[in-house]
Amino acid sequence: MKRFVLAIAAIALVVSGVAAQGTIKIGGIWTLADITGKQGSAAAQLAVDEINAAGGISGKTLQLIVVDDEGKADKAAAAVEKLATVDKVDVFVGGMASGAELGKIPSFKKYNKVVMSTGAAGSATVEKALGPSPESDFYFHLHPWDYNQGASYAEGWDAIQKKYPNVQIKKIFLAYEEGAFGKSSWDSTKILFGADKRYTIDGAPFKSALLGGGDYTAVLEAAKAFKPDLFLWAGYDADALPLLEQSKAMKFSPGIYLGAPPGWPIGFGSSRLANNVMLYGMWSTAMNDTNAQSKKFYDAYVKRYREEPATYFALLAYDAVKILANGIKAAGTTETAALVKALEATSYASALGETITFKPSNVIKHQGITRQKILQWQGGLQEVIWPFEAATAAPVYPFPAWK
Repeated sequence: MKRFVLAIAAIALVVSGVAAQGTIKIGGIWTLADITGKQGSAAAQLAVDEINAAGGISGKTLQLIVVDDEGKADKAAAAVEKLATVDKVDVFVGGMASGAELGKIPSFKKYNKVVMSTGAAGSATVEKALGPSPESDFYFHLHPWDYNQGASYAEGWDAIQKKYPNVQIKKIFLAYEEGAFGKSSWDSTKILFGADKRYTIDGAPFKSALLGGGDYTAVLEAAKAFKPDLFLWAGYDADALPLLEQSKAMKFSPGIYLGAPPGWPIGFGSSRLANNVMLYGMWSTAMNDTNAQSKKFYDAYVKRYREEPATYFALLAYDAVKILANGIKAAGTTETAALVKALEATSYASALGETITFKPSNVIKHQGITRQKILQWQGGLQEVIWPFEAATAAPVYPFPAWK
């Protein structure tokens, strides 16, 4: 009997080993209470299922294991530890808030597995923590850093003012959430828009509703007193409607009212408050008419989840899994050095309308996308205003006064 039990145990170990050899585990970390995490993780699962339905990677199936970081650095660090030691994942994907990403970096470095990051725009903090090549070579960053974004916005507003002379910007006010994301946005805004004295810049922080805030009175009063031509807020999707509601109550109507959250609430465009609000982003449903990859992703996502993708983070997560899969197939392994080399050869036609390749940023070796777009909510849709080669509508200006 004892021999029988030992034999069964031995068979179980063999079967377990075979199953493990036949599965490639991807550890996904997102803030699931935020739209970027909810839809990002869903889009990543969609990509996994598509790859598995097509035969997997050299006969191996992909498995996505998702952990919620709650937008907090300590939870994010714990998520990496759990995925690496308990779930024994082969690679990592995901991310959004820079503060949470900072929490992951020490553990990422400890385990030295390839990371395909979809978030973390805070360059000064996150890039510094990652360090230069070769210590950060495992880390592939898809999302533009804040200075990449800022440079594209400066270019865009210059182009818009030149093409549409009625649009005049002299004073800019930034309301920014008090975490790493907002602070890095404030620092880069001061440098990119304030350094040459063309614009007068002011700003103030607020506590995001995502992290327990929701009262924007002080920051809106400061903005209203400043009388900006362009009012910009950098926070999260939970802040979008409350900020507008409080702005309306205070009759705060700047010439341009612009939001820069990583994602917008589902159905935001149907709110009467949303019309003519501008935004920064990488994608909108309007691009389905001009980009076949965008339409393919959109149709598959809506068919699966019965809702529209409301954030470009969904497409980033989808592309991240596809890029990882292509790299693993080319490398023939998830071993870090070989996979890094394979991913460096990436040339991926993204649903975002970008061909993604990896080049050095200011600090790390593997940076993907470097430019965003300027869009505007018009009639419930996000229309692309700039760059002009991708534009789907002209800007509505100025932002209408509240009634």
